[in-house]
Amino acid sequence: MKNSEISRRQMLKVPLIGATIAATSQSGLVCEAFAQPVPASSPAPPGAFAHNVEAVGYTDLDHRPAFKMAIRQVGERWYLYTGHFWHSGWSIVDVTDPAKPETVKFVPYLGTNTWTLQIDLSGDTMVTALEKPFANFGGDPDAPFGEGVLIWDIADPINPKQLSHYRTGGNGTHRNLYPGGRYVHLAAGMPGYRGNIYVILDISDRSNPREAGRWWVPGQHEAGGESFAAAKPAADQETADRYRLRLKPQCMCGAFCASTGEDVSLHGPPYVTGDLVYLPYGAAGIVVLDISDVSRPRQVGGLSFSPPFHSRFGVHSVLPIPERGIAFANSENVAYGRGPMHHASIVDISDSSEPFLLSLLPEPVPPEGAPYSDFTTRGGWRGPHNINHHQHHPDVQKQGDLFYIAHFNAGLRVYDVSNTRLPREVGYFIPPEPVRRYGPMPEDKLVVQTEDVVVDRRGFIYITDKNQGLWILRYTGPRPETDRT
Repeated sequence: MKNSEISRRQMLKVPLIGATIAATSQSGLVCEAFAQPVPASSPAPPGAFAHNVEAVGYTDLDHRPAFKMAIRQVGERWYLYTGHFWHSGWSIVDVTDPAKPETVKFVPYLGTNTWTLQIDLSGDTMVTALEKPFANFGGDPDAPFGEGVLIWDIADPINPKQLSHYRTGGNGTHRNLYPGGRYVHLAAGMPGYRGNIYVILDISDRSNPREAGRWWVPGQHEAGGESFAAAKPAADQETADRYRLRLKPQCMCGAFCASTGEDVSLHGPPYVTGDLVYLPYGAAGIVVLDISDVSRPRQVGGLSFSPPFHSRFGVHSVLPIPERGIAFANSENVAYGRGPMHHASIVDISDSSEPFLLSLLPEPVPPEGAPYSDFTTRGGWRGPHNINHHQHHPDVQKQGDLFYIAHFNAGLRVYDVSNTRLPREVGYFIPPEPVRRYGPMPEDKLVVQTEDVVVDRRGFIYITDKNQGLWILRYTGPRPETDRT
């Protein structure tokens, strides 16, 4: 197999990355990668490693590293909306020509000491999160901060108009879902609770959002007298609750600690399919609720991952694909190579009351020629993070038999998931190392930390990093014979 090695020298010289990478398949559960330098005549900059993925474009986003993204086509133009790590506000990037992305607007958030990481949209409505930042990301725990969600009108795609600000009264919201229509689904830090809980927000009047319902894991509601030690399953709920009540929180505060200090916390986004919502609930695993009555969400199923996998952000993301009877799930490993293993998994949800594990995605293997022998000791955070999650967006590529996942210090990974019992890696792109530190993370070495991935329906792949700009890529490898995209 052939790979491409791309250097950061030319990345800094040219905005257009036109790497052409030979397409060959990988096979087996975990596949070795063999690197081959790009010929001197190639326009691709040296320093990156790639297999079956080509780099199409790059922008430094005016030196504002991005985090979460959402894509939208308006007329003949394509716009990428991003939150940011080290700058409070949001950028709008014209990606109509993916080889020449252009930041057309930065919308600042005027408050300080506030995370504006998260973003979602549907139609002419955009929802952005405000949250108290963690101290190890540069936040001041004693200073005022913005919290909640902002509701925007984006009928004019490059001039968002703020319509309202819903305040949670706690630490704000993390990753939220807005699939269109009446409700926004929040991972919210609410007063009186330990960790984030699930809140349903009614925005039928976008200028006056109001809470429609909430749900939490028993033990979170401290103001109501709850504690995890005292949580007991009711007899008729013993089966449904057996996963969530067998919890042994393992706060690894030396490495990373949520502002609430609890491993039982809804990371989000809650993901809605019909009357069900799937919650990635940290140490509580996957939680499945019936929300046919939004004022009274009711648990119908769940699946534990901690133990054997790590507890902190034990389930970070869950993406149900009900038409295939599966869901993708993964943790977020923030322990710098210490402690229990992380996971990226495929789960059977054909019976939502009894989900079970089908398989684990293979761990990335460093390509030959890489200056590190494994990703555990490479530096920075390792393991899976975000996936091509916005399946509710009409302009996002629908989940078929290729699965895209950001893998922190291993870059973008692409898997063939046509056989849900035997997923295999078929492509990857590891960006050049960052050359400038924009913020305090990662806390050890300044290495690649690929954060988010979005794939538009044209097939262009967007990835972000803590300390560099936006890469636009394209998968060039073979398609699974049963590809359902």
